Amino acid sequence: MALAAAVVALPVLGDHVGVPLLLAAAFVGGVAPDADLLASHRKTLHYPVGFSALSGVSLGAFLLTSSPGLLVLTVAVGAAALHSVSDVLGGSAEREPWNPVTENGVYNHALGRWHRPRRYVRYSGAPEDFLVCLAFAAVAISAGATPAAADTALVGLVAFAGLYSLCRKRLAAIGATLGRLVPRRLRAVVPAVRVTETETDGTTVDIRFGR
Repeated sequence: MALAAAVVALPVLGDHVGVPLLLAAAFVGGVAPDADLLASHRKTLHYPVGFSALSGVSLGAFLLTSSPGLLVLTVAVGAAALHSVSDVLGGSAEREPWNPVTENGVYNHALGRWHRPRRYVRYSGAPEDFLVCLAFAAVAISAGATPAAADTALVGLVAFAGLYSLCRKRLAAIGATLGRLVPRRLRAVVPAVRVTETETDGTTVDIRFGR
């Protein structure tokens, strides 16, 4: 979504900063909130109010100064705001959102409470989630404002999203199967990785070496 919005705005914004930097800011800002998967997902780094307010302030400062750095910051923070706000339209933040037991959509730090998920997209990796990804990628690619390398990268992201959607409900089983395929003699040097998701407290990654 952030990349598509940035591409559509390129005819206006591209005069102030290079296209690659602008697209990189949109991409990094768009994925950054999900770094809290290893903490409390959709709470630790999701700030629907904070990011939105900061992007508004940054945009105002850019309009006054025409600073390229402020434009890059506005795009990055705006992408993070878009991510944080749009999460409320999806499923809940929990281990198996296709079998929901919580009503945690995204945390609002300003109000000190969770917003309930609307579930227009049932969960991350659902078929409709992939269709949303495909639609926004089509907008970005068809705009004709991006270099061929960026379009190729977008196609690669869509392919990854499709693979993720196919495997979403089987990730734990796939990980266990891949672990069993490692030859016994290599298990001393190849780390065993176990990912444990909890209902409300994020994800724990356990990495162990040895047999």
